[in-house]
Amino acid sequence: MKAEIIAVGSELLLGQITNTNATFISSKLAEIGIDVYYQTVVGDNPTRLDEVITIARQRADVLIFTGGLGPTKDDMTKETIVKHIGTTLVSDDEALRYIEQYFERSGRVMTDNNKKQALVFKGAHVLPNSKGMAPGMAVEKEGIRYILLPGPPHEMEPMFTDEAIPYLLGATGNKEVITSRVLKFYGIGEAELEYRIQAILEKQTNPTVAPLATADAVTLRLTAKAQSADEALELIAPVEKEIRAIVGEFIFGIDDDSLSSKAAEQLICNGWTIAAAESLTAGLFMAELASEPGIGSSLAGGVVVYNEQMKVTQLDLDSALLDEFGVVSEECAAALAVCVKRKFGTDIGIGLTGAAGPSPHDGEPVGTVWIGISFKDEEPKTYKLFLSGSRNANRLRAARFALYYLVQYLSEKEGRI
Repeated sequence: MKAEIIAVGSELLLGQITNTNATFISSKLAEIGIDVYYQTVVGDNPTRLDEVITIARQRADVLIFTGGLGPTKDDMTKETIVKHIGTTLVSDDEALRYIEQYFERSGRVMTDNNKKQALVFKGAHVLPNSKGMAPGMAVEKEGIRYILLPGPPHEMEPMFTDEAIPYLLGATGNKEVITSRVLKFYGIGEAELEYRIQAILEKQTNPTVAPLATADAVTLRLTAKAQSADEALELIAPVEKEIRAIVGEFIFGIDDDSLSSKAAEQLICNGWTIAAAESLTAGLFMAELASEPGIGSSLAGGVVVYNEQMKVTQLDLDSALLDEFGVVSEECAAALAVCVKRKFGTDIGIGLTGAAGPSPHDGEPVGTVWIGISFKDEEPKTYKLFLSGSRNANRLRAARFALYYLVQYLSEKEGRI
């Protein structure tokens, strides 16, 4: 079975919003073995939408529409499709009752055009909307399945997961389970990762191995098909073991892990506290870490010491050290980590310093970054980076590298590689 995703909305073409719906739907379809070869975006125009449907019918078995189910005149997805496939619209009593109850609860007056949202294709499989008013629907006509979903992601995502996927699984008759496990990497590029595991990629069958680079990490998605999730994971396990043997030092997490969530998990589970002294990153490291729930028990605080004077006055850092080695140096990063740990009385101190750009700083070229980690009474450990990018890209990458090195460092402390 092949699907095409058709997003309806002029705001998408104008760049006013991003089409995250297509990303979400594609990933979910991949999990149940339905291929997506095309994604289309069309404005709120019946003629152009009709043309898109004509083309999509020739290359897909399932057409999935998002957007255009609302009460206003520019919401014309249902009306256009109903003419194209030659059926009629009828009011769904349950959907209409839900909409009426919504207006009663909110104390608002329900206008006649809101009743439009309760219209569905005659004989359609109605997809209830648990987060909004307009229901979705699914109907089959001449061997093509049409699935209509609302545009707002907070409405579309639960509807697709809870209603549309069970409908599609019933349509495919597929009793097999498709299960994925995602390995998260940092400190290695997509090209180098692919090169190192080329032999695994060349022999892949079931499970498949798919690399992907994002702004936050490089990932490998291992996907297996079997009669149960447990059987699929058993197929994945030896391949994952082989990958870890080759590039395991770059793996920081799996599935939904992020650098910040993994670091927070390690800190919280071990009862370790942390403070940060940030120069070039100016609080980005702490902001990333502070995004994680429960981190308040571990993140004591920190300081932004952007110039040399603040490093000395706020952290009691020895000015002679800066005179001898400079601000962008291994010695400065280590001293920042030690001093901030002492100032806040924490188990761990992090120090970040460097030349973000666009000009060299303290005699060091743009992209030079030093990160220091001080753990309890041990000697601080330092890491040097040479980043290439814009000023703010370098700053953000420095903060994330600090999280990555922290995760790796704490993994060693926990006895895990």
